[in-house]
Amino acid sequence: MKKAWLSILSLTFTLLSIAQSNAPATGSALPRPKLVVGIMVDQMRWDFLYRYADRYEEGGFRRMLKEGLTCENTMISYAQTVTAAGHASVYTGAVPAINGIVGNDWYDRALGRVVYCVEDTSVKTIGGAANAAPMSPANLWTTTMTDELRLATNFKGKVIGVAIKDRGGILPAGHAANAAYWYDAASGNWVTSTYYMDALPAWTTAFNGRKVVDSLYKQEWNTLYPIATYTQSDEDIKAYEGPNNKFPHQLSPFVGKNYQLIAATPQGSTMTLEFSKAALLAEELGKDAITDFLAISLSSPDYIGHQYGPNSIEAEDCYLRLDHDLKNFFEFLDAKVGKGQYTVFLSADHGASHAAGFSQEHKLPGLAIPYADNVAETTVAKAFGLSKLAVGFNNAQYYMDWAAIDAAKLDRNVVVKAFVDELNKDPRYFLAFDNRDISAVNLPAEVKEMFLKGYNRQRCGDVQVITKPGSYLGFPTGTTHGSWYPYDAHVPLVFMGWGIKPGRLVREVHTIDIAPTVCDLLHIQMPNGSIGKVIDEAIK
Repeated sequence: MKKAWLSILSLTFTLLSIAQSNAPATGSALPRPKLVVGIMVDQMRWDFLYRYADRYEEGGFRRMLKEGLTCENTMISYAQTVTAAGHASVYTGAVPAINGIVGNDWYDRALGRVVYCVEDTSVKTIGGAANAAPMSPANLWTTTMTDELRLATNFKGKVIGVAIKDRGGILPAGHAANAAYWYDAASGNWVTSTYYMDALPAWTTAFNGRKVVDSLYKQEWNTLYPIATYTQSDEDIKAYEGPNNKFPHQLSPFVGKNYQLIAATPQGSTMTLEFSKAALLAEELGKDAITDFLAISLSSPDYIGHQYGPNSIEAEDCYLRLDHDLKNFFEFLDAKVGKGQYTVFLSADHGASHAAGFSQEHKLPGLAIPYADNVAETTVAKAFGLSKLAVGFNNAQYYMDWAAIDAAKLDRNVVVKAFVDELNKDPRYFLAFDNRDISAVNLPAEVKEMFLKGYNRQRCGDVQVITKPGSYLGFPTGTTHGSWYPYDAHVPLVFMGWGIKPGRLVREVHTIDIAPTVCDLLHIQMPNGSIGKVIDEAIK
């Protein structure tokens, strides 16, 4: 018996020795990439990955598809497909019902006015025009994956957000970022706010001093290839496009002035990536073993899409030029961080509808319904003896004027039902409903769930309007987005680089799955409001 116990003890010590020899040393770093780069392409439809693929270069989108994992069926899982909600949901792993970003703006009943998603009157803008509006992430209710990286590294890992749009730079960077930068069109400068720092870093001031926007204006905007070879676009100069829709687009007359114009050209993406490179070098992102995060949003494709539509030559040229810019940017990362030492993901905040004029020209369903078309509201208000029914209309939602309705001693439920019934008489709409009754609305369960995930009691309106497929609330030229339909909700998602298993995934995933996937890759906690799921096929 004694020998048996000695044998057991000997075996136990042997197993403990083996376990200790295989365990990581105390304090040793977890395997992580040196840098994570998130690239959001504003208004990039999923099909743009392939529509122009025969002219993409080897080092841009093709490289991502070859070396990375492409998730072909990536869907936005909530109803309001707009920029702020898209960026917030990707980085929080949460839907608007949870993260609070229900749109680019919304009506605030307590303030009695519309609130912009990243406005913050408690801070000041640094580096821009004197009247530049102050911005911060204060309206975002949850943490982001960038916040969680800061927490996991005890705030040693750096996080920087960059975008022409303030909301595109601020929301991905999160609350605890070292900095977020955006473009001030009034001054032509890249700016930030006192939320992050008291003064612009010297490198940012130096970059602004170069006036890169002027050097890009001098290049003009002509097609990258002979215009006759743009076979994936409609012909140049169409009635459904916005103004200044003829190639070549003259930009040099705006040197030294009209710094806003750059946003609606492919050069806007070029400028954004050049600023991102400067940030990486100056802040030494990806230089040590502690993972940093560079969150980039490319806003220009959205401005171009809104003005010209997704079937324009401008849109095709935008993506051909963006592909070239991405190739150069990846080569820059290879040289400065090291190939295989960084992880990239590329996705979009939303897609876009075909321009209504384009659809009608090709006998497809589609209609642009003016925002100011309030026939139903006027009719019902008059019937109840009111001057108006709503105090606001944002994100296709009416915010009812409860004060006026109560003052007239009217039953709220009766007024809302009458309004919904009148809206549903309009043949241009698919459906209108009371937001309090989403669960009872006659919609497929999958669609109903999208509206439930988009509804935030404190920030959303009272009556929701849904347009028919192919139609939208907007202007007669250009196009827009914001619906639950696939052309707005189906977006690209490609992971590439350190820790990523190359391949093609066809099962449905969602944009809210990006944050938990990146957090799993980094071995850090997911954001505190996340309901996304890890895409385990992406990780080696």
